[in-house]
Amino acid sequence: MSENMMPIDKNKDRLAFAGKDHPAIKPAKIGVVLANLGTPDATDYWSMRRYLGQFLSDKRVVDIPNWKWQPILQLIILSKRPFSAGKAYQSIWNTDRDESPLLTITRDQCDAVAAQMAKIYGEDVIVDFAMRYGNPSVESVINKMRDQGVEKIVFFPLYPQYAAPTTATANDEAFRALMKLNWQPAVRTVPAYYDHPKYINALKNSVQMAYETLAVKPDLLVASYHGMPKRYLMEGDPYHCQCQKTTRLLKEALDWSDDDITTTFQSVFGREEWLRPYTVEHVAELARQGKKNIAVISPAFSADCIETLEEIQEEIQDAFKEAGGETFTYIPCLNDNADHLDMMTDIIQNELSGWI
Repeated sequence: MSENMMPIDKNKDRLAFAGKDHPAIKPAKIGVVLANLGTPDATDYWSMRRYLGQFLSDKRVVDIPNWKWQPILQLIILSKRPFSAGKAYQSIWNTDRDESPLLTITRDQCDAVAAQMAKIYGEDVIVDFAMRYGNPSVESVINKMRDQGVEKIVFFPLYPQYAAPTTATANDEAFRALMKLNWQPAVRTVPAYYDHPKYINALKNSVQMAYETLAVKPDLLVASYHGMPKRYLMEGDPYHCQCQKTTRLLKEALDWSDDDITTTFQSVFGREEWLRPYTVEHVAELARQGKKNIAVISPAFSADCIETLEEIQEEIQDAFKEAGGETFTYIPCLNDNADHLDMMTDIIQNELSGWI
Protein backbone atom coordinates (compact mmCIF):
# COMPACT_ATOMS: atom_id res chain seq x y z
CA MET A 1 0.00 0.00 0.00
CA SER A 2 1.46 3.37 -0.97
CA GLU A 3 2.35 5.85 1.72
CA ASN A 4 -0.46 8.23 0.84
CA MET A 5 -3.14 5.51 0.73
CA MET A 6 -4.80 4.09 3.81
CA PRO A 7 -7.96 2.15 4.63
CA ILE A 8 -10.70 4.32 6.09
CA ASP A 9 -13.37 3.25 8.55
CA LYS A 10 -16.47 2.68 6.42
CA ASN A 11 -18.65 3.97 9.22
CA LYS A 12 -16.98 7.35 8.79
CA ASP A 13 -16.11 7.39 5.11
CA ARG A 14 -17.46 5.42 2.17
CA LEU A 15 -14.09 5.28 0.42
CA ALA A 16 -12.22 2.33 1.85
CA PHE A 17 -9.04 3.36 0.07
CA ALA A 18 -8.45 7.03 -0.65
CA GLY A 19 -5.69 9.54 -0.49
CA LYS A 20 -5.23 11.49 2.69
CA ASP A 21 -6.19 14.65 0.86
CA HIS A 22 -9.45 13.20 -0.53
CA PRO A 23 -12.49 15.09 0.79
CA ALA A 24 -14.58 13.10 3.24
CA ILE A 25 -17.75 11.54 1.86
CA LYS A 26 -20.47 10.40 4.22
CA PRO A 27 -22.11 6.97 3.96
CA ALA A 28 -24.72 7.01 1.19
CA LYS A 29 -28.28 7.50 2.38
CA ILE A 30 -31.72 8.03 0.87
CA GLY A 31 -33.82 11.07 1.75
CA VAL A 32 -37.58 11.56 1.82
CA VAL A 33 -38.88 15.13 1.74
CA LEU A 34 -42.52 15.77 2.63
CA ALA A 35 -43.38 19.09 0.96
CA ASN A 36 -46.36 21.25 1.84
CA LEU A 37 -47.55 24.65 0.64
CA GLY A 38 -46.09 26.98 3.23
CA THR A 39 -46.60 29.20 6.21
CA PRO A 40 -45.61 32.64 7.46
CA ASP A 41 -43.04 32.75 10.25
CA ALA A 42 -45.31 34.99 12.34
CA THR A 43 -48.53 37.00 12.06
CA ASP A 44 -47.00 40.51 12.08
CA TYR A 45 -47.15 42.76 9.02
CA TRP A 46 -43.63 42.16 7.71
CA SER A 47 -43.75 38.38 8.20
CA MET A 48 -47.06 38.25 6.35
CA ARG A 49 -45.82 40.57 3.61
CA ARG A 50 -42.71 38.44 3.06
CA TYR A 51 -44.77 35.24 2.88
CA LEU A 52 -47.50 36.66 0.64
CA GLY A 53 -44.91 38.32 -1.57
CA GLN A 54 -43.18 35.00 -2.18
CA PHE A 55 -46.46 33.16 -2.73
CA LEU A 56 -48.08 35.71 -5.04
CA SER A 57 -44.89 36.26 -7.05
CA ASP A 58 -44.85 32.60 -8.08
CA LYS A 59 -45.63 32.34 -11.80
CA ARG A 60 -47.37 29.04 -11.17
CA VAL A 61 -49.82 30.84 -8.88
CA VAL A 62 -50.29 34.13 -10.74
CA ASP A 63 -49.17 33.97 -14.35
CA ILE A 64 -49.74 37.63 -15.21
CA PRO A 65 -46.64 39.29 -16.78
CA ASN A 66 -44.39 40.92 -14.17
CA TRP A 67 -44.62 44.38 -15.73
CA LYS A 68 -48.36 44.32 -15.13
CA TRP A 69 -48.61 42.27 -11.92
CA GLN A 70 -45.70 43.38 -9.74
CA PRO A 71 -46.75 47.06 -9.44
CA ILE A 72 -50.23 45.91 -8.35
CA LEU A 73 -48.79 43.35 -5.98
CA GLN A 74 -46.12 45.54 -4.38
CA LEU A 75 -48.00 48.85 -4.21
CA ILE A 76 -51.56 47.75 -3.53
CA ILE A 77 -52.00 44.12 -2.44
CA LEU A 78 -48.93 43.87 -0.20
CA SER A 79 -49.74 47.22 1.37
CA LYS A 80 -53.11 46.04 2.65
CA ARG A 81 -53.47 42.29 2.59
CA PRO A 82 -50.79 41.48 5.23
CA PHE A 83 -53.01 43.15 7.84
CA SER A 84 -56.13 41.11 7.07
CA ALA A 85 -54.15 37.91 6.46
CA GLY A 86 -52.27 38.40 9.72
CA LYS A 87 -55.54 38.80 11.59
CA ALA A 88 -56.87 35.60 10.03
CA TYR A 89 -53.73 33.68 11.02
CA GLN A 90 -53.93 35.06 14.55
CA SER A 91 -57.35 33.42 14.94
CA ILE A 92 -55.88 29.94 14.30
CA TRP A 93 -52.25 30.39 15.44
CA ASN A 94 -50.67 27.66 17.57
CA THR A 95 -49.64 29.92 20.45
CA ASP A 96 -47.99 27.08 22.40
CA ARG A 97 -45.41 26.55 19.67
CA ASP A 98 -45.72 30.02 18.16
CA GLU A 99 -46.33 28.67 14.68
CA SER A 100 -49.13 27.98 12.23
CA PRO A 101 -51.18 24.77 12.55
CA LEU A 102 -49.94 23.68 9.11
CA LEU A 103 -46.36 23.72 10.37
CA THR A 104 -47.31 21.83 13.53
CA ILE A 105 -49.24 19.14 11.67
CA THR A 106 -46.66 18.69 8.91
CA ARG A 107 -43.92 18.26 11.51
CA ASP A 108 -46.04 15.69 13.35
CA GLN A 109 -46.62 13.84 10.08
CA CYS A 110 -42.90 13.90 9.37
CA ASP A 111 -41.98 12.61 12.81
CA ALA A 112 -44.47 9.75 12.53
CA VAL A 113 -43.35 8.77 9.02
CA ALA A 114 -39.69 9.01 10.07
CA ALA A 115 -40.37 6.63 12.95
CA GLN A 116 -41.99 4.15 10.56
CA MET A 117 -39.09 4.40 8.09
CA ALA A 118 -36.62 3.84 10.91
CA LYS A 119 -38.41 0.63 11.89
CA ILE A 120 -38.26 -0.63 8.31
CA TYR A 121 -34.90 0.68 7.04
CA GLY A 122 -32.94 1.71 10.10
CA GLU A 123 -30.60 4.65 9.50
CA ASP A 124 -30.49 4.25 5.71
CA VAL A 125 -33.49 6.54 5.09
CA ILE A 126 -33.73 10.12 6.36
CA VAL A 127 -37.16 11.81 6.47
CA ASP A 128 -37.63 15.57 6.65
CA PHE A 129 -40.22 18.16 5.61
CA ALA A 130 -40.12 21.45 3.74
CA MET A 131 -42.40 24.31 2.74
CA ARG A 132 -42.68 25.68 -0.78
CA TYR A 133 -43.13 29.15 0.71
CA GLY A 134 -41.66 30.15 4.05
CA ASN A 135 -39.60 27.94 6.33
CA PRO A 136 -38.12 25.39 6.41
CA SER A 137 -37.43 26.08 2.75
CA VAL A 138 -37.07 23.33 0.16
CA GLU A 139 -33.53 24.47 -0.62
CA SER A 140 -32.42 24.40 3.01
CA VAL A 141 -33.77 20.88 3.52
CA ILE A 142 -32.19 19.51 0.34
CA ASN A 143 -28.85 21.10 1.31
CA LYS A 144 -29.11 19.60 4.78
CA MET A 145 -29.74 16.18 3.27
CA ARG A 146 -26.75 16.59 0.99
CA ASP A 147 -24.59 17.30 4.05
CA GLN A 148 -25.96 14.11 5.64
CA GLY A 149 -24.80 12.00 2.70
CA VAL A 150 -28.11 11.69 0.88
CA GLU A 151 -27.59 10.68 -2.75
CA LYS A 152 -31.18 9.78 -3.66
CA ILE A 153 -34.32 11.73 -2.73
CA VAL A 154 -38.01 10.90 -2.84
CA PHE A 155 -39.69 14.30 -3.07
CA PHE A 156 -43.29 13.99 -1.86
CA PRO A 157 -45.61 16.97 -2.51
CA LEU A 158 -48.48 16.51 -0.06
CA TYR A 159 -51.21 17.36 -2.57
CA PRO A 160 -53.55 14.45 -3.39
CA GLN A 161 -54.64 16.01 -6.69
CA TYR A 162 -52.08 17.36 -9.15
CA ALA A 163 -52.21 21.06 -9.98
CA ALA A 164 -49.63 23.36 -11.49
CA PRO A 165 -49.94 25.92 -8.62
CA THR A 166 -49.33 23.20 -6.00
CA THR A 167 -47.55 20.02 -7.12
CA ALA A 168 -45.68 21.57 -10.03
CA THR A 169 -44.41 24.60 -8.14
CA ALA A 170 -43.17 22.39 -5.29
CA ASN A 171 -41.28 20.25 -7.79
CA ASP A 172 -39.96 23.39 -9.51
CA GLU A 173 -38.50 24.58 -6.23
CA ALA A 174 -36.78 21.26 -5.63
CA PHE A 175 -35.22 21.35 -9.09
CA ARG A 176 -34.09 24.96 -8.59
CA ALA A 177 -32.30 23.85 -5.43
CA LEU A 178 -30.63 21.01 -7.33
CA MET A 179 -29.39 23.43 -10.00
CA LYS A 180 -27.08 24.96 -7.39
CA LEU A 181 -25.43 21.66 -6.43
CA ASN A 182 -22.31 20.28 -8.10
CA TRP A 183 -23.21 16.76 -6.98
CA GLN A 184 -26.93 16.36 -7.47
CA PRO A 185 -28.78 13.54 -5.77
CA ALA A 186 -31.07 11.44 -7.95
CA VAL A 187 -34.68 12.51 -7.41
CA ARG A 188 -38.07 10.86 -7.72
CA THR A 189 -41.16 13.02 -7.42
CA VAL A 190 -44.28 11.38 -6.02
CA PRO A 191 -47.26 11.64 -8.40
CA ALA A 192 -50.78 12.62 -7.43
CA TYR A 193 -52.42 10.03 -5.19
CA TYR A 194 -56.08 11.10 -5.39
CA ASP A 195 -57.17 7.58 -6.39
CA HIS A 196 -54.87 5.64 -4.08
CA PRO A 197 -57.07 3.07 -2.29
CA LYS A 198 -55.61 3.92 1.12
CA TYR A 199 -56.24 7.65 0.58
CA ILE A 200 -59.88 7.04 -0.34
CA ASN A 201 -60.25 4.65 2.60
CA ALA A 202 -58.78 7.24 4.98
CA LEU A 203 -61.26 9.84 3.70
CA LYS A 204 -64.12 7.37 4.10
CA ASN A 205 -63.09 6.56 7.66
CA SER A 206 -62.89 10.25 8.57
CA VAL A 207 -66.43 10.85 7.25
CA GLN A 208 -67.89 7.83 8.98
CA MET A 209 -66.26 8.66 12.32
CA ALA A 210 -67.48 12.26 12.11
CA TYR A 211 -71.04 11.25 11.23
CA GLU A 212 -71.16 8.78 14.14
CA THR A 213 -70.65 11.64 16.60
CA LEU A 214 -73.38 13.91 15.19
CA ALA A 215 -76.78 14.23 16.81
CA VAL A 216 -78.25 15.44 13.51
CA LYS A 217 -77.29 13.65 10.30
CA PRO A 218 -76.20 16.11 7.59
CA ASP A 219 -78.47 16.52 4.59
CA LEU A 220 -75.40 16.70 2.37
CA LEU A 221 -71.62 16.39 2.46
CA VAL A 222 -69.83 19.22 0.66
CA ALA A 223 -66.40 18.21 -0.67
CA SER A 224 -64.70 21.62 -0.91
CA TYR A 225 -61.48 21.74 -2.90
CA HIS A 226 -59.07 24.64 -3.27
CA GLY A 227 -60.03 26.59 -6.37
CA MET A 228 -58.07 27.66 -9.43
CA PRO A 229 -58.88 29.72 -12.52
CA LYS A 230 -61.11 27.87 -14.97
CA ARG A 231 -58.59 28.81 -17.65
CA TYR A 232 -56.11 26.31 -16.16
CA LEU A 233 -58.58 23.50 -16.79
CA MET A 234 -59.05 24.60 -20.39
CA GLU A 235 -55.25 24.66 -20.81
CA GLY A 236 -54.97 21.03 -19.75
CA ASP A 237 -54.40 21.04 -15.98
CA PRO A 238 -55.93 17.78 -14.64
CA TYR A 239 -56.82 19.18 -11.21
CA HIS A 240 -60.56 19.64 -11.81
CA CYS A 241 -60.95 16.12 -13.18
CA GLN A 242 -58.98 14.59 -10.32
CA CYS A 243 -61.12 16.46 -7.77
CA GLN A 244 -64.29 15.17 -9.40
CA LYS A 245 -62.91 11.63 -9.39
CA THR A 246 -61.93 11.94 -5.73
CA THR A 247 -65.51 12.82 -4.84
CA ARG A 248 -66.87 9.95 -6.94
CA LEU A 249 -64.50 7.40 -5.38
CA LEU A 250 -65.38 8.66 -1.89
CA LYS A 251 -69.09 8.42 -2.69
CA GLU A 252 -68.65 4.84 -3.92
CA ALA A 253 -66.58 3.87 -0.89
CA LEU A 254 -69.34 5.20 1.38
CA ASP A 255 -72.01 3.48 -0.78
CA TRP A 256 -73.83 6.78 -1.14
CA SER A 257 -75.94 8.27 -3.93
CA ASP A 258 -75.23 11.42 -5.92
CA ASP A 259 -77.67 13.28 -3.65
CA ASP A 260 -75.48 12.68 -0.59
CA ILE A 261 -72.34 14.52 -1.71
CA THR A 262 -71.37 17.44 -3.92
CA THR A 263 -68.14 19.05 -5.18
CA THR A 264 -67.31 22.74 -4.76
CA PHE A 265 -64.26 25.02 -4.93
CA GLN A 266 -63.09 27.67 -2.49
CA SER A 267 -60.45 30.41 -2.08
CA VAL A 268 -61.34 32.41 -5.19
CA PHE A 269 -58.86 35.22 -5.88
CA GLY A 270 -58.96 37.96 -8.51
CA ARG A 271 -61.54 38.85 -11.12
CA GLU A 272 -61.40 36.02 -13.63
CA GLU A 273 -63.72 33.03 -13.45
CA TRP A 274 -62.56 30.14 -11.30
CA LEU A 275 -63.73 26.55 -11.09
CA ARG A 276 -67.36 26.40 -10.04
CA PRO A 277 -69.46 26.11 -8.00
CA TYR A 278 -67.87 28.43 -5.45
CA THR A 279 -68.16 26.91 -1.96
CA VAL A 280 -69.11 30.13 -0.18
CA GLU A 281 -71.95 30.79 -2.62
CA HIS A 282 -73.08 27.18 -2.93
CA VAL A 283 -73.51 26.52 0.79
CA ALA A 284 -75.69 29.63 1.05
CA GLU A 285 -77.80 28.38 -1.86
CA LEU A 286 -78.10 24.98 -0.20
CA ALA A 287 -79.47 26.63 2.94
CA ARG A 288 -82.01 28.58 0.88
CA GLN A 289 -83.05 25.33 -0.81
CA GLY A 290 -83.80 23.75 2.56
CA LYS A 291 -80.56 21.88 3.23
CA LYS A 292 -80.32 23.09 6.81
CA ASN A 293 -77.69 20.62 8.02
CA ILE A 294 -74.49 20.09 6.08
CA ALA A 295 -70.99 18.76 6.63
CA VAL A 296 -67.88 20.00 4.81
CA ILE A 297 -64.69 18.08 4.06
CA SER A 298 -61.52 19.29 2.29
CA PRO A 299 -60.01 16.39 0.32
CA ALA A 300 -57.39 18.56 -1.42
CA PHE A 301 -55.57 19.41 1.82
CA SER A 302 -53.33 16.89 3.60
CA ALA A 303 -53.25 19.07 6.73
CA ASP A 304 -55.54 21.66 8.26
CA CYS A 305 -54.46 25.18 7.42
CA ILE A 306 -55.74 28.73 6.97
CA GLU A 307 -58.11 27.63 4.19
CA THR A 308 -59.81 25.05 6.40
CA LEU A 309 -59.50 26.41 9.93
CA GLU A 310 -60.35 30.01 9.08
CA GLU A 311 -61.99 30.17 5.65
CA ILE A 312 -64.26 27.14 5.97
CA GLN A 313 -65.02 27.30 9.68
CA GLU A 314 -65.58 31.05 9.72
CA GLU A 315 -66.33 32.65 6.32
CA ILE A 316 -68.06 29.69 4.67
CA GLN A 317 -69.90 28.66 7.84
CA ASP A 318 -71.12 32.25 8.30
CA ALA A 319 -72.43 32.34 4.72
CA PHE A 320 -74.35 29.12 5.31
CA LYS A 321 -75.94 30.23 8.56
CA GLU A 322 -76.75 33.73 7.37
CA ALA A 323 -78.73 32.11 4.54
CA GLY A 324 -80.78 30.07 7.01
CA GLY A 325 -78.59 27.05 7.63
CA GLU A 326 -78.67 25.49 11.07
CA THR A 327 -76.02 22.81 11.62
CA PHE A 328 -72.60 23.15 10.01
CA THR A 329 -70.02 20.42 10.63
CA TYR A 330 -66.43 20.63 9.47
CA ILE A 331 -64.65 17.28 9.10
CA PRO A 332 -60.92 17.83 9.75
CA CYS A 333 -58.25 16.98 7.21
CA LEU A 334 -56.53 13.62 7.51
CA ASN A 335 -53.61 15.27 9.33
CA ASP A 336 -51.72 12.69 11.39
CA ASN A 337 -54.51 10.09 11.45
CA ALA A 338 -53.06 6.58 11.59
CA ASP A 339 -54.56 5.49 8.27
CA HIS A 340 -53.26 8.65 6.58
CA LEU A 341 -49.75 8.00 7.87
CA ASP A 342 -50.04 4.38 6.75
CA MET A 343 -50.91 5.64 3.26
CA MET A 344 -47.87 7.94 3.21
CA THR A 345 -45.61 5.10 4.29
CA ASP A 346 -47.05 2.83 1.63
CA ILE A 347 -46.50 5.41 -1.12
CA ILE A 348 -42.93 6.09 0.02
CA GLN A 349 -42.08 2.39 0.12
CA ASN A 350 -43.38 2.05 -3.44
CA GLU A 351 -41.22 4.97 -4.61
CA LEU A 352 -38.18 3.48 -2.88
CA SER A 353 -38.45 0.30 -4.96
CA GLY A 354 -35.15 -0.47 -6.62
CA TRP A 355 -33.28 1.95 -4.42
CA ILE A 356 -33.21 -0.02 -1.20
